[in-house]
Amino acid sequence: MKPSPDTCASEFAHAMQQALTETPRRISPKWFYDAEGSRLFDAICELPEYYPTRTELGLLDRHANDIARRLGPGVELVEFGAGSLRKVRLLLEALERPAGLLPIDISAEHLHASAAQLQRDRPGLAVRPLAADFTQDLVLPPAHGPRVGFFPGSSIGNFEPDEARRLLQRMAGWLDGGLLVGVDLVKEPDLLHAAYNDAQGVTARFNRNLLVRANSELGADFELNRWAHSAFYHPALQRIEMHLVSRSDQVVHLCGHAIPVAEGDSVHTENSYKYTVAGFQRLARQAGFAPEAVWVDARRWFALHWLKPAEGQAL
Repeated sequence: MKPSPDTCASEFAHAMQQALTETPRRISPKWFYDAEGSRLFDAICELPEYYPTRTELGLLDRHANDIARRLGPGVELVEFGAGSLRKVRLLLEALERPAGLLPIDISAEHLHASAAQLQRDRPGLAVRPLAADFTQDLVLPPAHGPRVGFFPGSSIGNFEPDEARRLLQRMAGWLDGGLLVGVDLVKEPDLLHAAYNDAQGVTARFNRNLLVRANSELGADFELNRWAHSAFYHPALQRIEMHLVSRSDQVVHLCGHAIPVAEGDSVHTENSYKYTVAGFQRLARQAGFAPEAVWVDARRWFALHWLKPAEGQAL
């Protein structure tokens, strides 16, 4: 497929070209999430090795009433990186007279399908999906009530700590009721390694789907069997790193460019930072939030943090 000039001028095309030509080679994980990438991520969440989803769901299920009491009545939830809307349903069931849900996700097709199903299940709830990149400036529609953010799934860990702080600061500007955020905790490296290198290879397919997307949308000619999935824990940085590693010398054609790639070259596709409870609370304070409550599972694998605007913080 020959891509159009508009396609090759897109943000995705620019990001892919940079990922192959600049040093270090890296790309934002937001480009994982086309419709197929979103489907694969949902499959990852069901894997036996992938503990974060079921652990966070367990926390939400056990503590929903306490969380709802702290969020207050009549709030409009704003879910960042909404995906399948599975977790927010537990909050909606516990909330007193929720004013609505504003789910935000970059994957428009997946978002609208999930929102339509939720609307069918809860016809009295105002569900207003917004297909957008919440890492950029956002213009939200008028609020239906006090706005409380929900940022589950340890997605905050995909950002460098300084980026995470700036993102939290922006969220503070969109919200007037506080933020509930899921955070993956520091734990044994073997457990982390298994979560990102599952036996069924779903995470590897998710990682390589970035190349499938580039072939489909940009007319690139990535040969998937020439790229290896690599994920490992970096203890000094407290993060999982995910890469695509070239298995051989090759030339990739992308939007009219012939880009040489050497054997062993890698494209850094994702980070997943792990925090201690105290470490994340420090980050939240730097962003202008006051940590008010935290819920942690018995094994201390995952935490839900309830953050309120710090006293005197202008929102």
